[in-house]
Amino acid sequence: MVDTAPAPSATAAQDPGPLRPPVSGRALVAAGLLGAAVAVTWLAFWWIGLSPATLAAGLDDTARLLARMWPPTFPAAGDVASMIAETLLIAVAGTGLATVASVPLAFTAARTHRGSAWTRQAARAIIVLTRAVPTLAFAILFVRIFGLGPAAGALAVAVHSVGMIAKLLADAIEETDPAPAEAARACGAREAQVAAATVLPRVLPALTAIVLYRLDINIRASAVLGIVGAGGIGVALQTALGSLNYHRAAGIICVIVALVLLLELLSVALRRRSTGRTPGAAALPAGRAPYDVGWDRGRVLRVLGATAALVIFLVALWSVRPDPGRLSSAWPNLSALLTGMWPPAFTLDLLMAVLESLLMALGAAAAGAACGLVAALLTAANTTPWPALGAALRVLLVVVRGVPDLVYALLFVAALGLGPFAGFLALWISSTALAAKFFTDSLEQLDPLPREALTSVGASRWQAFTAGTWPQFVPAFTGNGLFVADLALRESVVLGIAGAGGVGYLMQESIATLRYDTTAAIVIAIAAVVYAIETLARTARRHLL
Repeated sequence: MVDTAPAPSATAAQDPGPLRPPVSGRALVAAGLLGAAVAVTWLAFWWIGLSPATLAAGLDDTARLLARMWPPTFPAAGDVASMIAETLLIAVAGTGLATVASVPLAFTAARTHRGSAWTRQAARAIIVLTRAVPTLAFAILFVRIFGLGPAAGALAVAVHSVGMIAKLLADAIEETDPAPAEAARACGAREAQVAAATVLPRVLPALTAIVLYRLDINIRASAVLGIVGAGGIGVALQTALGSLNYHRAAGIICVIVALVLLLELLSVALRRRSTGRTPGAAALPAGRAPYDVGWDRGRVLRVLGATAALVIFLVALWSVRPDPGRLSSAWPNLSALLTGMWPPAFTLDLLMAVLESLLMALGAAAAGAACGLVAALLTAANTTPWPALGAALRVLLVVVRGVPDLVYALLFVAALGLGPFAGFLALWISSTALAAKFFTDSLEQLDPLPREALTSVGASRWQAFTAGTWPQFVPAFTGNGLFVADLALRESVVLGIAGAGGVGYLMQESIATLRYDTTAAIVIAIAAVVYAIETLARTARRHLL
């Protein structure tokens, strides 16, 4: 048979050279995010006026302030106990109120809800709004409505917590098996009966873990609510800093850090115990029939735990002093606030303040992610070249992470003066510690086989990391970095309350001067920017992870 295939042309016969793999969409997204992070960081440095000289001078001023704060002087033991108790009661009361409100809201917002579409959309809008506005911003509003004291702090904690608890609970509801609910509906049960009988018992473990985690966050937030007059130990801190009593301020900061670290250990232990059942283990004890509904040790302990939690919540709610007369007198303040908010007054100064918060947060998050990566490589068990140094650095990062961002902002404002430079440094420190924790956890969860295989054939530590560890770590690095940026943006809003730049100062000033139309514009701008960044981060994670 004669070969009729055409002869190759001279061009085709030439060596095509090395083949290049096509550039994937994931690589393009990652490169775009990296370029955007570099550009935003440079723009933030330019906006703030940050340079090596100004950074060195600022750190020198901060070191002199810390020297003035040493040695710390602690309040009397009774005063400390009273302030800590009030802080804890604010957090417990707010978390309990948020849980009560979040359960029906989550069932309404879930995609499995059979009600009208407009109620589901309204529930989702409430969840987004309450999650976008920070706790301290709500505290400013409620202090204006209800007056000074822990009641305003508890309500601020409750409203902001609804966004997180309801969102995570709605996700858990949507992931449950729909068969029992469909069977109950087929028997004529109403939606409330279906939710209470078939869905709520299945999501109760998830709800318990979510509430415990939120309580941990709320205790940290409650420690600084007193700065705006919403009760707790933050009142003493603000008083000490305002009177230039830096030794007493240092002692109160030490108390706050110790309290936060102790409660973090306690909350981790409680979460592990509440979700500690081995995956795949039998749901019922051995030898017990599925239809046996009698009482056993586990059921008795769960009922006692739920009863104790209810009693603690009621005691906390009563302890924040919800005076009925005071609540009734708050209606005129609320009416004036709501009527004065329309129409919102958007101004150029407001938009520039929002831009300043955005640049301050994103620049600090990018710088913190870079520093956190270095810290994570030194602390992760599978990457650190010096285990002793890694262990010491891990302890230091835990302590740094235990100090609320607003405390850092207050210290830098006292040392450097008002302006975004102080807020940027505060967010940089907190973002570094938070990113280091996330990156360390992600590094230690990677598959060690690629790195070990490369090491076994003679690869150096650096070669094993770049070829075996880093490719696995890129998705987690990107996702966690975006999450740190999201948190930094929320925190940047409230740092302005301490004079650390951004839109928070304008919000506090507008409420103090009764310019509620400006307050409304600030709240709308905060919610829009936070929601936009959250949507961008969620979209980027979907393309990268």
